Amino acid sequence: MDRKKEPLAYRMCPRTIEEFVGQEHIIGKGKLLYRMIKADRISSIILYGPPGTGKTSLARVIAATTKSSFEKLNAVTAGVADIKRIISDTQNPMFNPAGRTVLFIDEIHRFNKAQQDALLPYVENGTIVLIGATTENPYFEVNKALISRSTVFMLKPLESGHIEKIIRMALSDRERGLGSYEISMDEDAIKYLADICSGDARRALNALELAAVTTDPDADGHIHITLEIIEECVQKKSIAFDKSGEAHYDNISAFIKSMRGSDPDAALFYLARALYAGEDPEFLIRRIIICASEDVGMANPAALQLAVAAAQGIHMIGMPEARLLLAHAAVMVAVSPKSNSCYKALGKAMHDVETKKTGEVPMHLRNAAVDGMKEQGYGIGYKYAHDYPGNYVKQQYFPEGMEGTIYYEPTSNGYEARIKEWLDRIRNS
Repeated sequence: MDRKKEPLAYRMCPRTIEEFVGQEHIIGKGKLLYRMIKADRISSIILYGPPGTGKTSLARVIAATTKSSFEKLNAVTAGVADIKRIISDTQNPMFNPAGRTVLFIDEIHRFNKAQQDALLPYVENGTIVLIGATTENPYFEVNKALISRSTVFMLKPLESGHIEKIIRMALSDRERGLGSYEISMDEDAIKYLADICSGDARRALNALELAAVTTDPDADGHIHITLEIIEECVQKKSIAFDKSGEAHYDNISAFIKSMRGSDPDAALFYLARALYAGEDPEFLIRRIIICASEDVGMANPAALQLAVAAAQGIHMIGMPEARLLLAHAAVMVAVSPKSNSCYKALGKAMHDVETKKTGEVPMHLRNAAVDGMKEQGYGIGYKYAHDYPGNYVKQQYFPEGMEGTIYYEPTSNGYEARIKEWLDRIRNS
């Protein structure tokens, strides 16, 4: 196949460990994975990280350096039969005298339990050295038995400097890159592309290739790539956010913790990330409502009212204007004084209900709506609070044996300080 017909991102994959850019925390000289590759002593590993960070590239470097048989499968299209074929070939001394195969499985999180289980005994006895690549957290998506027999390496989004280095390599490489063309690229265009791709080298190279092949050369055959051209080729900033993956949960976790931590600026940032990635506004307002009750609580009861009103408004007006209501509610929750007293109080009450003998509802509190129940003592002796000064009267509300139990302990934050003052007074009366 003519290499020029292959995508630039594929052609520019590193051939040796020395050509690999980034991930110094695992592949830097002297690091564990570096030493494993250089010594051809690879044991089973799982490479975990966002797209375009070098998982497949590392597998190709290992394939080029190992003396063992190397096989590659994609979990989307492969099945148990493919695994059995590879194992059979590995155990056949005619095909594989070493009796050992390095097996790279891309998107290993897409393998079901049966497929992963089929690998397990051969990974354990060393017949198969597994290299799994995944964009999902392997501790959630990969068989725990496979995880325990593998070393997990987490790849990070590449830094802008790494992406910039890869772009310059692609522009100068005459064999695999664009060096055989007369291309010049403005410095501000290089820096913009390196920054805008959020650590994804593949996205950067795809945009660079698109710019190169769609820009008309001048009279001298020279192609000049400007910032405006790169902006057109990228179109939209890529962010690491997958509504069904781990990044979704990380972003929403950061959003909630920012509101809880009274940082409206961070809350707006994570809200913007979610909206930019196409998150459902109804999902977001549900999280805000929960935070308004759990974390703000009685310190500012108006926060819950506003959050619920925002939810109703979102139903009425839809996107894109619904973003304003989300921002309004998120900021309200973030800047409100905080109290989780109600949340903690319910937790203690639930624990008592689940673990203690809590007795019966006192007779004077029971419902006496049906004729004849009063004769049995239902409702007899109940004191109606509004018949007493201050609309309060002391009486027993707990079942017998639980008198005096305190669950709700208000803080001195915001409006709850007034509640605390009033409640202390009547509890001590």
